[in-house]
Amino acid sequence: MNASASTPTGALAGIKVLDLSRVLAGPWCTQMLADLGADVVKVERPVAGDDTRHWGPPFLKDEAGNDTREASYFTACNRNKRSITVDMGQPEGQALLRRMAAQADVVVENFKVGGLAQYGLDYESLKALNPRLIYCSITGFGQDGPYAERAGYDLMVQAMCGLMSITGHADEAPGGGPLKVGVAVVDVFTGLYASNAILAALNARDNAHGGSGQGQYIDMALLDVGMAVLANQAAGFLATGQAPGRAGNIHPSLAPYQDFATADGNVLLAIGNDGQFARFCAAIGQEGWAQDARFATNTARVHNRTALLALMQPVMRLRTTAQWISLLEDKAVPCGPINNVAQAFDDPQVRHRGIRKELPREAGDGIAQVATVANPMRLSATPVSYRSAPPALGQHTEAVLAELGLDAAAVADLRRKGVI
Repeated sequence: MNASASTPTGALAGIKVLDLSRVLAGPWCTQMLADLGADVVKVERPVAGDDTRHWGPPFLKDEAGNDTREASYFTACNRNKRSITVDMGQPEGQALLRRMAAQADVVVENFKVGGLAQYGLDYESLKALNPRLIYCSITGFGQDGPYAERAGYDLMVQAMCGLMSITGHADEAPGGGPLKVGVAVVDVFTGLYASNAILAALNARDNAHGGSGQGQYIDMALLDVGMAVLANQAAGFLATGQAPGRAGNIHPSLAPYQDFATADGNVLLAIGNDGQFARFCAAIGQEGWAQDARFATNTARVHNRTALLALMQPVMRLRTTAQWISLLEDKAVPCGPINNVAQAFDDPQVRHRGIRKELPREAGDGIAQVATVANPMRLSATPVSYRSAPPALGQHTEAVLAELGLDAAAVADLRRKGVI
């Protein structure tokens, strides 16, 4: 693990990360650090690798357009990393990882509570080797409490934290019932919280104005994050003691803030204040709605939502989606289409911002390039970099071990023993 693999201008240039995580929450965290310039070495199981390499279809295509055995899921969160294979069940594999941890700034892992102690790869063992080490553990339920020993998965936590109870249509509506979000949002948010915690710990260690010079332990739990991202829904419950329910695309505290049927499909109106509502009313020739006491303020509109929708819904069906957007976009009334994913990637603004990134893959496995989604952070002085595509399994094993000082004969011996 050396700093030469970091981008020279990256905000985290010179930071070395040993990534012992797999699936989504941990890898999302470490991809964030890698995008910012850290040298992230991803440790995978020999032969099998990260579970998500096999979570397909869909699979990546080779140069002839045929499916490979590499699932696209893996590419969502493993850009800019170097992959090595190490069997941590073998003493020699454990010794390699301890040597790497002794040189690292950060370790990220998402094993069950206490799962790495048997390998000498837990925080206390590695802290003894490297007091500056920042060690981030990601689990379903945290390091303590009655559920600490349980395995945790995004879908389970979406159910437990209440997110599914506020997602979907009401029970009495067509298609009613609890729904998961279409993306593993608890995993993704946990990765983001974890990367923020790591950055805070790096600052606490290295800050020129009082940095401690010491690392620390970070305990991240999916359930904690699931509760935190309930945001205004949690705040509403804490204020009233009333559990919110499902209301489809209706916002509990704003109106009109939802989808509407149009002449040819659907459109989304996101009116967030009284001025926007007044401009909407003026645009459609219904200025009186904004002066009606039932609708003059957002609070009044929320209380009288049924009456307001009864007026609006027939009007919204008189124009096509494109006509509504054309009418409202220059009047500061938030309005937009409800795209599918293909339409979203083809959106002119998305294309202008370069959200799709094609990264060449130089792994000799027939996959010429991999398309990934750009990191949304735009830093003017230390921009995100796109140095390498998500790696093939074990693509960098020899190079990383050479940096540790192992010669070709030692590497060959480890490979013969199945350690790497």
